[in-house]
Amino acid sequence: MNNTIKIERAKQNITQAKLAEMVGVSRQTINAMELNKYIPSTVLALKISKIFNKNVNELFFLDKTD
Repeated sequence: MNNTIKIERAKQNITQAKLAEMVGVSRQTINAMELNKYIPSTVLALKISKIFNKNVNELFFLDKTD
């Protein structure tokens, strides 16, 4: 699974640490998601989508091998 979290964070000038605080996870979890090493739960994906005012499908998507 891929995502555009890093891009959205940059657009809104939000650090990994700040986003992590906003959704109740560690900065390392946000980093792992951005590196496509961690697939978030549905609840976490929804929280992140709400912060960026995007649909889940706009932030998270399957790549060709998924």
